[in-house]
Amino acid sequence: MLIHWIWLATRAHMSDREKLAVLTRFRDPEDIFYADGTSYREIEGLSEEALSSLKDKDLHPAGDILRTCMDQDIRICTFHDGAYPAALKNIPDPPVVLYCRGKLPDLDGAPVIAVVGTRKASVYGLNAAKRIGAQLARCGAVVVSGLAAGIDGAGMAGALTAGGCAVGVLGCGVDVVYPLSNRSLFADTLRYGCLISEFPPGTPPHKWNFPKRNRIISGLSDGVLVVEAPERSGALITARQAADQGRDVFVVPGNIDVATCEGSNALLRDGAIAVRNGWDVASEYLAIYPDKIRRDSRAVRPAGFTSDVTEEPQNTEKPEPKVAQKPVSPAKGRASDKKKERKPVDNGNAAPYSDTRSIPLSEEEERIVSLLREGERLVDDVIHESGLPTGQVLSLLTLLEIQGVVVRRPGKRVALK
Repeated sequence: MLIHWIWLATRAHMSDREKLAVLTRFRDPEDIFYADGTSYREIEGLSEEALSSLKDKDLHPAGDILRTCMDQDIRICTFHDGAYPAALKNIPDPPVVLYCRGKLPDLDGAPVIAVVGTRKASVYGLNAAKRIGAQLARCGAVVVSGLAAGIDGAGMAGALTAGGCAVGVLGCGVDVVYPLSNRSLFADTLRYGCLISEFPPGTPPHKWNFPKRNRIISGLSDGVLVVEAPERSGALITARQAADQGRDVFVVPGNIDVATCEGSNALLRDGAIAVRNGWDVASEYLAIYPDKIRRDSRAVRPAGFTSDVTEEPQNTEKPEPKVAQKPVSPAKGRASDKKKERKPVDNGNAAPYSDTRSIPLSEEEERIVSLLREGERLVDDVIHESGLPTGQVLSLLTLLEIQGVVVRRPGKRVALK
């Protein structure tokens, strides 16, 4: 019964891992409720506080929560519910109950990308988050965020503006609007997407709720995109949790002289994947979701593009934006054309790049390059065959990409440029 699920979820002084351990042992929360102390002690790893909490058989608080959910049309999604996201089940400490408002999408049938970053974002960061949020939606991804001010809200707004699906994971009850400045976004997400929380209705936005909330954001996702984050921020916590959970971490490179970009730029140094647009992210999952991901011309924007995602040509008879057109060859005799003719790399008859003799490489970089001389490879294969730690390989691939030695390709593949 739902009341017993709520009772288990609201056990004070029990960690999520302990709740999962008890649920694994008994399978049904009703059986947990009626079990005695002796049965509880047979479960390895339960603390005395957890044992004491399980002995509290008062169902009145759970009953009050259940009535509130019924009155406010809040769905209770349990760990055994078929709609409970499979990806979230696979983290070490999943919530046993989720409270949902709106339409819960199929989070297992499409790429799910979290967009996170600082609340005190720059104009650059806000524009990038909104634009990429829209591009991800157009490519077929579900955008997830914490619905916070700044980068999170901008990414969500972009996805919704593009007509995509967005899911807000809250650090309070799903009936609590926080922050108040995002009340319109809260309403739009409720109408066109979904709001999720592990906290019962009416729970205030306590500051200690948000680090706990972040594991759900990353747990629901295939990858986490950090747009702009300082050295100490919740976005970095989410990124670290994503890496621990085996998720991909993407970063929009930021200004090296801006403090709010120091943390996100550090992630690039540590091996995160640098991206410029929504397609850079979505294309990584072509092999997993071939029927869901689509390339939209608006998902690949030229550098420096900062228009609002709602901007559309007023006259549909006009030509497509330049990004969607075939490149126009420059007139003969131009200075830029002459410069290009002097570059061997632009010689159409030259053999594809296959060595790095002009670029000094470290021993570890040379080891990776030697593997790629055999052809395009999966990143996981490069990690396995190089014998180097995963983090080091990812960092080296990023450095080699910056140097123009390697190029990333869809499906988590890399090749020599």
